[in-house]
Amino acid sequence: MRSSTLLSLILITLIFAGVPAAFAFETDQYNLPPKPLFDIGDEVSDHIAENLVSAVAKVNAEIVVHQSCLDVPRIKGSKCGTADAERSRLTYLHSNDAVANEVYKLLGYGDLFVTKTGKWFRKHKFSKEPARYTTTYLESIYVTLPSDYLTISPTIRLYGSQFGLDKIEHFFQQGYGYYKIYEKDIAAGAMPDAAAKKAVKWGKMTERTYFGLLVSGVYSNADLVANYAGMKFYLGLTQPITIGMVTRPAILSLKDGSWAINDSAALHENLIKPFLSEHLNEAINPSIYAFNLYPTVRRVVKNQACPEWRKLYPELTRSDIAARTEEMALWYGEDYGYAKQRRMVSIAGTCFSDTGTKPS
Repeated sequence: MRSSTLLSLILITLIFAGVPAAFAFETDQYNLPPKPLFDIGDEVSDHIAENLVSAVAKVNAEIVVHQSCLDVPRIKGSKCGTADAERSRLTYLHSNDAVANEVYKLLGYGDLFVTKTGKWFRKHKFSKEPARYTTTYLESIYVTLPSDYLTISPTIRLYGSQFGLDKIEHFFQQGYGYYKIYEKDIAAGAMPDAAAKKAVKWGKMTERTYFGLLVSGVYSNADLVANYAGMKFYLGLTQPITIGMVTRPAILSLKDGSWAINDSAALHENLIKPFLSEHLNEAINPSIYAFNLYPTVRRVVKNQACPEWRKLYPELTRSDIAARTEEMALWYGEDYGYAKQRRMVSIAGTCFSDTGTKPS
């Protein structure tokens, strides 16, 4: 009764606080798909690009309206505001904030359970199958926690990286939340590193509470990566951003007072591909599990998932995978809020030995 009351209070708080939330969705990359998933990166990029074009068109249409109000003398009874009001609105429309907000509305907006992007993924018929994989309930790492399985996200493959669909929803939804925190802090005079740190702090709090550990029993490092990468995506709509040693060019720029795509031919390469990596895979970048969930996850992985991993990657050793997992602590050298505790289930330690044989 107490836990039910607490959950109700959390839900009410979120709704009335206006917090965007893909509420405690989980995923399972430990259990590998029985058949390799087709890479749907370009098909997903097409969808994102279509929505980006729509968002830009909406902003540009409003720019035309407000610019015309300045170009033509104000007529009594018209919908035009004062010259100062029109200039102020144009300043906003010429900002990254205006574009980011419209992109968020089309890709990241949603309710407590699913975003617009999530709905598209679940309804869209991809050109090649299998494009998604969801393990069965009895084989799932959440077999003793049905509430987690009821909200489980399928595994998908984009540009060579395999991860849960929920990560794309985090990318566009919580990523925008990070972006707003970042921009507010910058406007208050903070330096970029401090502003990013504040956004990460908020994300860590949400993973400990209503997006993670408190509700589902899972503190997902991969969720935090998706949030952080999403923030960078929104920041990079109209300005270059650095990802590791590579500078990704701005997607849009102002030309004759309106927004335009800089390089349509390279849009697939630059739109979301640079942000996707194994950091989003919860088997490679493991989560922290609540004390009541951890034993089950470890048992299911050891007894069921490990044979699949050893069969698919017979040449790998514990050291190989452990080294890759250690790299997950930072996102291309940047702190995204990674946390490490005892209740983590590592593929390296659970499934592999240093000789490549089954661990004892």
